[in-house]
Amino acid sequence: MPIFDHFDFLAPYYETFIRPRLPQELMTLAALPVEGALLDIGGGTGRVAQFMAGHAHPVVVADLSLPMLAEAQQKEALQPVAAHSERLPFADGAFARIVMVDALHHVIDQRATAGELWRTLQPGGRIVIEEPDVRTFAVKLLALAEKLALMRSHFLDPAQIAALFNHPDARVRIQTSGLNSWVIVEKARLLPDVRAEERT
Repeated sequence: MPIFDHFDFLAPYYETFIRPRLPQELMTLAALPVEGALLDIGGGTGRVAQFMAGHAHPVVVADLSLPMLAEAQQKEALQPVAAHSERLPFADGAFARIVMVDALHHVIDQRATAGELWRTLQPGGRIVIEEPDVRTFAVKLLALAEKLALMRSHFLDPAQIAALFNHPDARVRIQTSGLNSWVIVEKARLLPDVRAEERT
């Protein structure tokens, strides 16, 4: 467990250094607006989620850092929740959309996190994971800098992220642009129980 929590320390200044901007690419890939709930996992200050208010309801921001969530609390229409990504306090199929922006490389157990995202996604729902593309030289330098800063970082390439969602009813695709990559995961809708229909 780290002695110094970088995100707790940076919370009051986070959006000064990483300014909020409309995440149009992410919102398009997430197919917003949608009827149903949206989860921004590792969403910190709500820097991204604030733009999704009005495009889904409710918009939940889950993060481990209480100071980051205190910043999210100040933004209208966001519901901050303190939670481990590996043990989410939500029911199966709770969310129509789940987004995770620049956060997967910070979690302790990426496979368990992916399992929880899949569990809490409703049939017909979509997950979009945005990560720096570690195959690029600039992101390799970023990964090295985070290690030197003693941050808990482990970058996966897009194919490795996609492989975390190896489910029979998952449709997974990868999109890249510049230094970013997106892994888009869709869960198949439940098929009607034909036998049950025949019995009625």
